Amino acid sequence: MGEVALLPGERIDQLAPAGIRIIQHPHVFAFSLDAVLLAAFAQLPKRGGQVVDLGAGNGAVSLFAAHHTTAQMTLVEIQPRLADMARRSIVLNDLTQRLTVLNMPMQEILTEIPKDSVDAVMTNPPYFKDSPTIEKKSNPHFALARHELTVTLTEVVALSADLLKFNGKLFMVHRPDRLGEILSKLQVHQLAPKRLRFVYPKAGREANMVLIEAIRGGRPNGLRVLPPLVVYDEQGNYEAEVKRALFTD
Repeated sequence: MGEVALLPGERIDQLAPAGIRIIQHPHVFAFSLDAVLLAAFAQLPKRGGQVVDLGAGNGAVSLFAAHHTTAQMTLVEIQPRLADMARRSIVLNDLTQRLTVLNMPMQEILTEIPKDSVDAVMTNPPYFKDSPTIEKKSNPHFALARHELTVTLTEVVALSADLLKFNGKLFMVHRPDRLGEILSKLQVHQLAPKRLRFVYPKAGREANMVLIEAIRGGRPNGLRVLPPLVVYDEQGNYEAEVKRALFTD
């Protein structure tokens, strides 16, 4: 494993899957469960290929997914601080030969990666639309990560479609209350939804996440809704599948 310098307030968390080490900062960025579940949901090429992680944050999704594939992975993140955290985490995990970070607006990605060249796109985009009521000054890092201040859902879907080869796959995690909008935008950009999985905090509660797989140029039928994924049991402990995603290889 490589070694890197930490900035004030940063820590290194070690996760059981493949012994992943990731740089976190409680007031800048720390990954949440959606990153782990997206990485587990994504079906990436086992050998070779090109994968792009749009809105990569501190690199959590790609770092978790990297031990399932030998693909080259490009992480795109607009915030310089988060891109730097991702780069140093890549060094920590000796993945510099396969993982690269681009610190740039997502909308400029086609200046670096050719159109129609990518096997898979993973994205954990901002969940919430921009609004005048958003408090943007108290923590601009969180505001940019959570709200569509620099990129919209429409742009994320369009860019994913542009990047993907024919039959390339998009993997996204988002909020169920925007699912209708997401499906509509996928259709506009010739991305056929193929798998949906709803994530529930506990049994009997409403879903608070949805995992989506879509295929560029896929036939507009054959959508599978997978069994529900429940995060916690009645005692507040992780359910077995979530525990496996978090704590096993």
